[in-house]
Amino acid sequence: MIEIYTDGAYNPVSGQGGWGAVVIEGGQKQVYSGTAKETTSNRMEITAALEGILQIPRDKEAVLYTDSQYLFGCMAKGWQRRANRDLWEQLDKAVSGRKVRWQWIERATNLFHKEAHTLATGLTSQSEKPVISEKLTHIDASGRPRMVDVTRKLDTQREAIARGAVRMKAATFDLLKKGEIAKGDVLAVAQLAGIMAAKQTPNLIPLCHPILIGDVKVEFDLDEENSVVEITTTVKSTGKTGVEMEALTATAVAALTIYDMCKAVDRGMKIENIRLTRKSGGKSGVIALE
Repeated sequence: MIEIYTDGAYNPVSGQGGWGAVVIEGGQKQVYSGTAKETTSNRMEITAALEGILQIPRDKEAVLYTDSQYLFGCMAKGWQRRANRDLWEQLDKAVSGRKVRWQWIERATNLFHKEAHTLATGLTSQSEKPVISEKLTHIDASGRPRMVDVTRKLDTQREAIARGAVRMKAATFDLLKKGEIAKGDVLAVAQLAGIMAAKQTPNLIPLCHPILIGDVKVEFDLDEENSVVEITTTVKSTGKTGVEMEALTATAVAALTIYDMCKAVDRGMKIENIRLTRKSGGKSGVIALE
């Protein structure tokens, strides 16, 4: 049974909200956190629960501990939801594919919940704008390329999600779906190509750090109405730097593999909208881009 301890907070003085989630599985602890502007304490409570639940596999059971009567009441007691419907919709979607039990807990009576509370409240007092270097980090003082020194960073749980799409003719899509492309099982080969590409990223992109990748998932959704193969890549690691480039590279190579295997019947295919959609880990916490 996975345990998730969450808390959210809002500081009206700084105008900033914060959330924290501590996930315990098999004696191992993972910590997640993030901030938001123009928010409320309730929205941060929902966000903490959402982000915590998204970290657990769909085939595992979990119990989520919260000190928010609002969150607990709406999820476990059927309280009416008059506000924050966008977040409730996302939370319902995350819960629907998982086995989650809700448990109310007194504030900071548990060590892990206290840690989630400290994360959430601590983030609300941070400065409004993060300090951003005006210099390119891969260029040294003399204008020469350099690898960023990450040796002083702490190891944290890192995750990145990238997406992309391959648009094709309806006839091509039908052949792909039925497994009748002459070169073989397109999606199986593209999936393997994407996984291999993620592991080869530092050999392909200059100045990327070699990273010990913990998990790579390359998944496909078939949009029959538009004849589009949608690609989603999730890369996880525990280390000093993020895995955004690994996720993007895997997505791009999976798309190129689909193109290569189908081009004999459709040279007009288009690879579209490869982008990072979510990252977590490090000082920046969780950043959702769509």
